[in-house]
Amino acid sequence: MKAASFDYVRASSKKEVLRLLHEHGEDARLLAGGQSLMATLNMRLTQPKVVIDINRVEELNRIRNEGGYLAVGAAVRQVQLTDRAELAREVPLLARALPWIGHFQTRNRGTVCGSVAHADPSAEIPLCLVTLGGSVVLESLKGKRREVPAAKFFQGLLTTDRQPKELISEVRFPLAQDGTDYRFQEIAMRHGDFALVALALCLRADGAHLGVGGVADRPVAQTLPLGDELPAALNTLAWSLGAQDDVHASAAYRRQLVRELGQRLIEEPSHARPR
Repeated sequence: MKAASFDYVRASSKKEVLRLLHEHGEDARLLAGGQSLMATLNMRLTQPKVVIDINRVEELNRIRNEGGYLAVGAAVRQVQLTDRAELAREVPLLARALPWIGHFQTRNRGTVCGSVAHADPSAEIPLCLVTLGGSVVLESLKGKRREVPAAKFFQGLLTTDRQPKELISEVRFPLAQDGTDYRFQEIAMRHGDFALVALALCLRADGAHLGVGGVADRPVAQTLPLGDELPAALNTLAWSLGAQDDVHASAAYRRQLVRELGQRLIEEPSHARPR
């Protein structure tokens, strides 16, 4: 199947993107990496009247380390973070998660903000953003700007708090904190497939902040106690996620992965933090 007809506009500035979104609203779609959009266009799951290409907008293709967070613009590709020498020191959880995302071919095209906008519950980048307590910056015409905590931004399966006339201009990942160990692990049918269960961990002496993807309809993060109370807390978390049977795995198997993989990830010997 081929896409329904649409108008194509190559934007040259963020102001132009915001103007086009304001003009077309729900009839517009943004093209950055296109890894999700092209498939939905060709299957006619989405039929916009206009596709706005933001790849030439230089102000959206920037990475900034400032104010205690790493800001990643809407046109930044995943490979740009993978190749960033400082990332393992700045946001080690994200550095550990990126190699699990698809394959190098898709990371060469896919954008960081595109993954956040698509809001697949199995995606690694949204999971890291929620686990770290990051945020999403949304902009619309006439200078309207709001910053939404990641935990509130993701509202369900492929559903977010973004309004039709808003642009996700950047996402913000908090920088690494001293005394925190960052770990990531997932289980998939094959490397590069969507995760059956993905776990992101911020481990401190007083507790484990564990994020879970691939089970609920959105990424979920919760702080768990360490020691003897951990198994019961992991079991409660596993049941709270509302896992469902599907063609890839049963709900019971996903719950067991949360319990088993979660305990292993938390109790394994500490990683050395890159300097």
